[in-house]
Amino acid sequence: MNTNEIYELINKQIPNMEVLKNESMKKHTSFRIGGEAEIFAKAKNVEQIKAVLEISKSNNIPLNVIGNGSNLLVKDEGIKGIVLRIDLEDYNIEEKEDSQVIITVGSGMLLGKLAFILLNESIEGFEFASGIPGTIGGAVRMNAGAYGKEFKDIVIETTALDKNGQVVKFNNKEQQFEYRSSIFKNKEYIILETKLQLEKVQDSGKIKEKMDEYKKSRIEKQPMEYPSAGSTFKRGEDFITAQLIDECGLKGYKVGGAQVSTKHAGFIVNTGDATAEDVLKLVKIVKEKVKEKFNKDIELEVEII
Repeated sequence: MNTNEIYELINKQIPNMEVLKNESMKKHTSFRIGGEAEIFAKAKNVEQIKAVLEISKSNNIPLNVIGNGSNLLVKDEGIKGIVLRIDLEDYNIEEKEDSQVIITVGSGMLLGKLAFILLNESIEGFEFASGIPGTIGGAVRMNAGAYGKEFKDIVIETTALDKNGQVVKFNNKEQQFEYRSSIFKNKEYIILETKLQLEKVQDSGKIKEKMDEYKKSRIEKQPMEYPSAGSTFKRGEDFITAQLIDECGLKGYKVGGAQVSTKHAGFIVNTGDATAEDVLKLVKIVKEKVKEKFNKDIELEVEII
């Protein structure tokens, strides 16, 4: 099917859905890099997700599911088929005994937005995620973490759709959380919502203090002034990747508009006009230099579409 046919089919079968043709992915990734998505659609509810999944499956149309696009590098040639952005943002707060609180939250909710909701409700335990620029779905999928905590520490259950559109629930263990990974990384599932176990406190002052402290630390240590996809490389098992890159003298090294950050060597940033090709060439150079100097293989944390 061509672009117009897919566009018309979605509009006919899902009339209230926002659907765009030949949409630049620069608008939908924190890297501000990438070619066009043939079809870009936003799902506001589970029925829309199921319908897009069925259209994709029945017509053999490629489907890529994204959240806030904060951990993605989209190639310059763009993305064939449908890119589906999940915008499920409902949440529910259920207070249990012993100050325990269960938060059920839609996978499209931004972490920063949820952090402020929880702050206003005097619920602690989510502060570590307050500055991560992604959605709940993306954070669960990659077991996002910061400041010594990861999502595996607070997630108790996740609800997802499998590739046949069936609803599946996973407890914490079944989600197979590992460093920057989970069962959802295999793309067989679309995350719908997650339950988090956190704690109600009397005073929200300490929560605000922690959030402010983490924000200050990010501003000081991370290159917030340029678009990026967050930390570009995974931490090594027995080494700090950014330190090795720094010791190779690569801080500030550029290929086109892509640069190893002068502030934090673990970040590749877009200085204004970087292409995906620039980033990939720079990644290759960084990997080769680290391997040559330290005989260590470093892995990408950023996902490439």
